Amino acid sequence: MGRITVDGKIAQFSLKEDFRPDYWDAQKGRASGKTREQIALNRKIDQTEQSIRDIYVKTVNNIGYVTAEQIKNELTGAVTKTEYLLELFKEHNQEFKKRVGIDRKDGTYRQYEGSYKHLSQFILSKYGMKDYPLKQLDMDFIDDFDYYLLVDAGLCANTTINHIISLKKIVSRAMSQKTILYDPFPEYELKKQKLKYLHLSKESLEKIMTTPIKSKSVSFVRDMFVFSCFTGLAYADVCQLSEKHLSVKPDGSTWIEIPRYKTDVESLIRLLDIPVAIIEKYRHLREGDRLFKLPNSSGVGKHLRKIAKLCGIEHLHFHMARHTFATLICLSNGVSMKTLSKLMGHSSMRTTKKYGEITNQKVGAEMKKLAGRSKMVKRSKIKKRDKIKTA
Repeated sequence: MGRITVDGKIAQFSLKEDFRPDYWDAQKGRASGKTREQIALNRKIDQTEQSIRDIYVKTVNNIGYVTAEQIKNELTGAVTKTEYLLELFKEHNQEFKKRVGIDRKDGTYRQYEGSYKHLSQFILSKYGMKDYPLKQLDMDFIDDFDYYLLVDAGLCANTTINHIISLKKIVSRAMSQKTILYDPFPEYELKKQKLKYLHLSKESLEKIMTTPIKSKSVSFVRDMFVFSCFTGLAYADVCQLSEKHLSVKPDGSTWIEIPRYKTDVESLIRLLDIPVAIIEKYRHLREGDRLFKLPNSSGVGKHLRKIAKLCGIEHLHFHMARHTFATLICLSNGVSMKTLSKLMGHSSMRTTKKYGEITNQKVGAEMKKLAGRSKMVKRSKIKKRDKIKTA
């Protein structure tokens, strides 16, 4: 008999071998003699132990989660393999959810849930099916899903890549359980575009804040964007912001103290009047202790594109709010790099200095304009002086 123990949970199995108790070393767990039968049994035990270790490592690497029962089932051939894509995706998401708060992030779980939703809608609209056989996955399926995300769902290129990456993770899982024996992704290039996030000008920010918006959901996303412009919090940080992150100091000021989702470095931010007003505006809509309930990232992106169109702004991404806080709200008003680093929750001053480079570029451009005006004034004065001398 064999016993597998993972995290205190035990699964037992039979090696299906008979052996005389007289020649068995219970302490070593091996046959004690050197006969052909004893050597063969010990070799089989060694191979079984190695197989158990291999299954453990492979399962952890592929799905990040393993139990003693899973190892036993794969070892003994009792694994029930999922034959369909959405069924396997759902299985993955359920296992991932159990680890949220331990070694997985809620934002990543929501990303997988969003990918599952888009994939199920695509399969229904394209094939009229509720699920799709894993063995029929090919490059055409992936190309069609890519087209659906970009054109039918109206997602940007990088968001589309994120959903394709989620699909690739599920395909890897299917390959690890040997439901499919090939990779349908060999020709697909998973390459994100390098986005150039710029900060808003004072005029653009004012336009976003004052433009009338009829839709409540779009108006809410606008307020969340403005909230980030005055706090520097990224989308994931606004999502997890709760009452426990707020504190009132003896002077009556309200502060946010929150570990950044990305780096786990604490951000320390004093709330200005505008973000305080936004918190109060949505107090009655809270569910639990979270201050705001934001749509998923693709939903936020869609609403920001609508806002950009209404305000006559070419590009608008949520992360632009963080850049706007750093450059327009802080550095342009004399906040030091060291203070900004603390406000932004950066793990390195090198990251903070990038905002300084953006500000320096702006200063350089303004000084160039000033130099141009100065030359015009100088020429004007010289011409005037020459006329006086001539007279």
